[in-house]
Amino acid sequence: MDWNATLYEERHGFVAEYGKGLLEFVPVDPRQAILDLGCGTGTLTSELAARAGTVLGLDASPEMVTAARARFPDIDFITGDALELSFENRFDTVFSNAVFHWLPDHDRLLKNIRRALKPGGRLVCEFGAKGNVAAVENAFARACEERGLRYESRFTFPEPEAFARQLAENRFTCELVVAYARPTVLQNGESGLRHWLRQFFAAELRPLPESAQEALTSRVEELARPSLWNGKAWVADYRRLRAVAHS
Repeated sequence: MDWNATLYEERHGFVAEYGKGLLEFVPVDPRQAILDLGCGTGTLTSELAARAGTVLGLDASPEMVTAARARFPDIDFITGDALELSFENRFDTVFSNAVFHWLPDHDRLLKNIRRALKPGGRLVCEFGAKGNVAAVENAFARACEERGLRYESRFTFPEPEAFARQLAENRFTCELVVAYARPTVLQNGESGLRHWLRQFFAAELRPLPESAQEALTSRVEELARPSLWNGKAWVADYRRLRAVAHS
């Protein structure tokens, strides 16, 4: 997926802001090395840097990495694929916020993370659980169907029990695996859902003419309004999965 780093930072800052709740699971230890997997524009990487001696931010988007380097020049950031990690026995903590649901193969991902961790190392992550943004996805799928377009979800939203099993199968010891509802107010008032769609459904929208994109997003707004518009803002039906595990 192509990411617009400027749009992400200006209109979807809530992603990193909510992710700050994960920091309580990362100890302050100047001897530790942390990998921020899917670091985006570096907001949480900078928070992690205050808790460790070494921090590396990794993201699949070159644009995100460029933005992170500009914002935090004293932190190391690299472009890389989480499903192609080559690190071995290097990190005390792998931290990841709002990333795993973009990746289709969680088994391969967890194998890579375990290999990257030192013995006894910690995985701290949060991402979309089963049912995450279901109302948005359903509205988008219906709007596509009405226009003769086919929508196939690219997200991987597991139940916590299934993810806990995958952790155990990859020789992690689970400390915490929990799902919870997190209704999320989208920024920019009436335009909030439209901006969200332009960012997170960019791959589906970009091939369409601008007029078709406009018609599709307007129809999604119409379909989603009864359940997601509170009279002042769009409230997306986020549901998150939070996990802490040890190698």
